[in-house]
Amino acid sequence: MSLPGDENSEPAPIGTQGGASPDGLDPLRDVIRRHDLAAKKSLGQNFILDLNLTRRIARAGGPVDGRTVVEVGPGPGGLTRGLLMEGAERVVAVERDHRCLPALAEIRGRYPGRLEVHSGDALETDWRTLLGTGTGTGKAAGKAVIAANLPYNAATTLLVGWLETEPWPPWWDRMVLMFQKEVAERIVAPPGSKDYGRLSVISQWRCEAHIALTLKPEAFTPPPKVSSAVVVFTPRDAPQPACSVKALGRVTAAAFGQRRKMLRASLKTLVPNPEELLDAAGIAPELRAERVSVRDFAKLALVYERSIAGR
Repeated sequence: MSLPGDENSEPAPIGTQGGASPDGLDPLRDVIRRHDLAAKKSLGQNFILDLNLTRRIARAGGPVDGRTVVEVGPGPGGLTRGLLMEGAERVVAVERDHRCLPALAEIRGRYPGRLEVHSGDALETDWRTLLGTGTGTGKAAGKAVIAANLPYNAATTLLVGWLETEPWPPWWDRMVLMFQKEVAERIVAPPGSKDYGRLSVISQWRCEAHIALTLKPEAFTPPPKVSSAVVVFTPRDAPQPACSVKALGRVTAAAFGQRRKMLRASLKTLVPNPEELLDAAGIAPELRAERVSVRDFAKLALVYERSIAGR
């Protein structure tokens, strides 16, 4: 897909320059100036001002028409407006920067009954309770889509929280999330690659994940020092083998905590005799973590889980 700011595309016209925007609201650059919304580095903020681009991000994982969408860190509302323009019936936005609330209130006024803004920290949010507020009809009454240009300083923590959601399948049925490109590459990395790690394992065990879009720094205001990428996550109904996500976390923490060591050595931080677990899981003890498949990690976690239960 060709995008403004995509590393493989030609720049496209900025939809928010010159006069009113397609949604009838002020251009985002004017909104930021009027409300004095200079991005704060402490909050990991980088804004996208091109509504053509935010609309494409909004539909990167599939249509949002008629859906409930959860957005984290909307800032001045670039992606929020893209989601609403693409037909989202209900956008539930969580924003901790109080400066942004007046700008979001303008969007809420333009789309009556379709935007809910909650002031608070996404890391402390009870998502099921939050989504229980307000109303939805049709598709919007079902599972939510999560779509966000995530604050860089909280992106991985938020992702892991959503991936560790219990019970599973989760309360969401798709995530469209923007990360620093290096984090996105870790999420989708295959076994044997330098980027393969704990985040790869949990992401790929519980979801199908792929990079949908890549963006150069100049797509943002202010431009970050690195490129970014949008990753689409689709949850697997029943991840296999069916270990507990907590057990998988403990096993991968031990294995990748000393990734240059063989498993028979690195897993000693987990159990006194790793070779017994590895033998039961059918995994060679001389392998290093980066060579173990997602399925084999889940198998190892299941064996570990059963060994703990049998003590």
